[in-house]
Amino acid sequence: MLIRSLTLATLMAFTGPLLAADDINPLKQDLGKARPLVVVELDSGNSTLVTLKKQLDEPAIKQSFEERAMVFYTVKFGSIGAEGEKFAKDPKDNKKLTPPETNALIRALKLGAGSGTKVILIGKDGDKKLEKTVPPDTLDLKEFFSTIDQMPMAEKEAAAAAEPEPAPPAPAKGAKPAKPGSKPAPQQLDD
Repeated sequence: MLIRSLTLATLMAFTGPLLAADDINPLKQDLGKARPLVVVELDSGNSTLVTLKKQLDEPAIKQSFEERAMVFYTVKFGSIGAEGEKFAKDPKDNKKLTPPETNALIRALKLGAGSGTKVILIGKDGDKKLEKTVPPDTLDLKEFFSTIDQMPMAEKEAAAAAEPEPAPPAPAKGAKPAKPGSKPAPQQLDD
């Protein structure tokens, strides 16, 4: 009995921090709200991240990015380990990720070995929708926007935005206009 208890305690001591780290995954905060675009710079000499940040500063691309409810995450590997940041539409949501948050983000992406820069689009459902490795792939944000526009949820959002609200029915002749927030008067039936 003592051995089982010690085994269980040891198991909990080692797996507890791993399970807790998944709870701090910053992508979980965006589920159902935003579409993260994550850039993981595996090579420090690659200029993809710098180029992408310049593109996102252009007004037309920035507007397209915001219309599609996207947020931007960066992960760079430096001399002290992985460093992550989040950039959102609202500047108060921008933040530097803590090392545990950055590590949880990397684990959630399930990146394989490689070099270059990985650019990953994640849907509102939390699944990877598009992944590019630059080089050898090229980076075109229009391709990412196109992928989002083809998603079922994006189509629903576009339809909801384009659909006008129904107008209230016009009052009958001789009837008093209804006060805002009041229930409409019952209509008389013709026999």
